[in-house]
Amino acid sequence: MQTGCRRCAPCSGMCLCTTCPSQETEGETQTQRRSHVKTEAEVRRTGPPAQGPLEPQKLEEAGRTVCWSLWRDFGPAPLDLSGPALPGYQTSGRQSWDTIHFCSLKPPTLLREPQKKLIEPIHNNCRQMQTWSHDTMTYCLDKKSPIAQSQSRLLQLLGKVLPCITRPIVLKWSTTQVLGVTEQLDAGVRYLDLRVAHMPEGSENNLHFVHMVYSTALVEDTLTEISEWLESHPQEVVILACRDFDGLTDNLHEYLVACINNIFGDMLCPRGEVPTLNQLWTRGQQVILSYEEASVVSRHRELWPGIPYWWGDQVKPQELIHYLEHMKRCGRPGGLFVAGINLTENLTYILAHPSESLEKMTLPNLPYLRAWVREQCPGPGVRCTNIIAGDFIGADTFVSDVIRLNDKLLRC
Repeated sequence: MQTGCRRCAPCSGMCLCTTCPSQETEGETQTQRRSHVKTEAEVRRTGPPAQGPLEPQKLEEAGRTVCWSLWRDFGPAPLDLSGPALPGYQTSGRQSWDTIHFCSLKPPTLLREPQKKLIEPIHNNCRQMQTWSHDTMTYCLDKKSPIAQSQSRLLQLLGKVLPCITRPIVLKWSTTQVLGVTEQLDAGVRYLDLRVAHMPEGSENNLHFVHMVYSTALVEDTLTEISEWLESHPQEVVILACRDFDGLTDNLHEYLVACINNIFGDMLCPRGEVPTLNQLWTRGQQVILSYEEASVVSRHRELWPGIPYWWGDQVKPQELIHYLEHMKRCGRPGGLFVAGINLTENLTYILAHPSESLEKMTLPNLPYLRAWVREQCPGPGVRCTNIIAGDFIGADTFVSDVIRLNDKLLRC
């Protein structure tokens, strides 16, 4: 039996494939229905199936959304869908199937909403809420990397003259994530902040990521890793934001776009009206590619313009929240946009705290920032929020807090 049909829109009742298991006949028996659903014991042991069309309904049981197909066959007994603790943090929460399969578990009413209304880590819609990992690729910054060309000449000079002192300091204030890109996707992140750069000493077409220093990971390898994750999760949708482009020439921009097309192909959603999840599923599209270079976007219909980012540039969380509330009073942008709850160090703070790092500065302030997140509302209103970006994904309940905000849409 064919499973995971990429052309189906299971939650809208539409199917373009005659072999899709969602096409149940009226007389289908309980045994036939179980043939494409794992048993409860299997679910507890290995987790629910990664593929196959799902028909999600929002059912509250033990504070979690449960897949309707499992509920239908096994009744209201709560299922333990928790996975192992997220790597990188002993204090982190636990991964669950409803973060890994975030899109496929959306209630039908949300599946018809355009992405700009939600607030989640997924960019399902401009009205839904979604989670972004700020500076996604900083988990693999190169300890031996030179200082990026975009940084001040003084810092670049110090990096060359005193590399043993300068580079470790820069590295610990540049790292915003500890989970790899696949681990972030498994944790529920659906918006990836990809800052692309070309190293002056690198080979002609080797593109890296950058945040003050360059990454060990290559852009092409990382995009392939994301594509493979999407292939194994055919109902999940991600927004990839390609930004910065430090050192990229026109030829390198065209090379990058060619890589994007070769790797994602039909997964790419072409530019136009922000689609709903149902529309994306029907078309087999899983990637919205935001590209912050207008001249390149104008030549390629598969690219979307850059997404506005509210960056507070603040050390203290109180001042950051004050900035975000000020931006909300000014009114949200018309389409997708990001509110960043990431704290930012400055030279004064670094000199006053020589033994600290961005992680040590951020983690104690996460409860305060998380309280603000929980107060946000998705929707088209002028003071509503869309995508929320955070550092150190997996260190707390940030992702699940953002996902739960979409429950407010159901009460509208």
